[in-house]
Amino acid sequence: MRALLLTLLVMVLAGAPAGAAGEDRGPSRVPADQPVPRTDPNSRTAHRQLLEKAKQGRVDVYFAGDSITRRWGATDYPEFLEHWKQSFFGWNAANFAWGGDTTRNILWRLLDGELDGVHPKVIVLQAGTNNIETWDGAGEAQEQAEEITRGLAAILKVMREKAPGATIVLVGIFPRNDNMAALPVIDRVNRKLAAMADGDRIRFLNINGKLADANGVLYEGMTVPDRLHLALEGYRVWADALKPVLCEILGPPAAEDFAPPPTGDPSAAR
Repeated sequence: MRALLLTLLVMVLAGAPAGAAGEDRGPSRVPADQPVPRTDPNSRTAHRQLLEKAKQGRVDVYFAGDSITRRWGATDYPEFLEHWKQSFFGWNAANFAWGGDTTRNILWRLLDGELDGVHPKVIVLQAGTNNIETWDGAGEAQEQAEEITRGLAAILKVMREKAPGATIVLVGIFPRNDNMAALPVIDRVNRKLAAMADGDRIRFLNINGKLADANGVLYEGMTVPDRLHLALEGYRVWADALKPVLCEILGPPAAEDFAPPPTGDPSAAR
C-alpha cells in the first residue's frame, strides 16, 4: 500500500494519468525507468491474479510484456492460446504480461511481487511499444529511444535481482504500421538493446526481418487489422525463433507440463 501511495504521488506531481481501462494506454511523462501502477479496476484485478499465478505450479519460462505478449497465452484469445500450448508445452511456460503496460507499469508489477519466489530459468521480455510517442524530428526520436531503453534497462535490473539464475531473452520491439513515424524510434531502441546483450545471460532476439520488409512495412498476415498486434502467423514466427533458444537452455520439452493455468482479461469473464 505504501508503494502504491508513493507512486501515485509521483504521477500526480508529474502530471501523468493515473491509468485507464482497456489494453492500450497513452504515453506518460513520468520517466520510463520509474515504477507506476495501473489503477483502473481491471488492471488491479489482473495484477492480483498474476500474483496468485506466481505462487502456483512451476514456471521455467516466464513471459513479461504488454498486450502483444499477453494475448499469446491468454484465455480470452483461444486461438492464440492453443498455439501457445502447442509451442511451449513441456517447458513450463507462463505468461505474466498485461495489456497497455508501459515500461513503468511492468517495472511496478515486478517490484510489487509478480516475480517473487518464481525462480524461472528463462525470462522472455518484449516491451516498450506503449512508451512510443511519434515525433517530427530525428533528434526527438533519438531522445525518446534513449528514454525507452532506460526503462527496459531498469526492468532488466529488477529481473536480474529477483531471478539471478535466469537467462533473459530480450526481444526487440516489433514493427508497427499503425503509425509509420514510430519506426525510427523502434529501430534506435533495438540497436541499443542489441548492445546491452552479452549473448549469454542476456540474449537479444530480433525477428523484425521476418515480420516486415527492409522499410519496416509488415508482411501480409503478420498482424491483426490494427497493424500493431500480432496475428497467429506473427506468433508462429516468434515461436520459431524462440524454440531453438529454449532447447539450448532447457533441453527438449518434457512429456508433462507443470505451469500454472493461463489467465486472461478479467473483464472478458464478466
